Amino acid sequence: MEESCLSRTRSIISWLSSLSDISVVLRGKNKAMYNPNQDNGDFVIVTNIEKLKFTGKKFENKKYYKHTGYPGGIKEITPYELKKRNRSHDVLKFAVKRMLPGGPLAKKQLSKLKMYYGEKHPHSSQNPVEINFSKLNKKNKI
Repeated sequence: MEESCLSRTRSIISWLSSLSDISVVLRGKNKAMYNPNQDNGDFVIVTNIEKLKFTGKKFENKKYYKHTGYPGGIKEITPYELKKRNRSHDVLKFAVKRMLPGGPLAKKQLSKLKMYYGEKHPHSSQNPVEINFSKLNKKNKI
């Protein structure tokens, strides 16, 4: 397994988590030995997550839903409220989670996603490979 490091400055969340970026590397679809029922993916380290952006008015209007399991127990939260609660890393995690298939394998693959505020991360001893997706995809910049 190798590690990929993404330093995101002013990136759009939907393009970052889409098929061309994080979810493909987590699942291992960028490798020749890809198998859908095995975990062949790599670790992904995302830095500067406080600088991620939404397009349009999605930052205030987009809603994430969850259910408590009790009648009438549906809860909703917006990315703006998550940022106020200092949980802005959950916004990226929700976006990537919805790009992966459901089930125990997806939970294992999602655990390989590491997110950090700022440039520093504790994985520098593993010599992660820097991937600049903004050069690969011109839509990934504001």
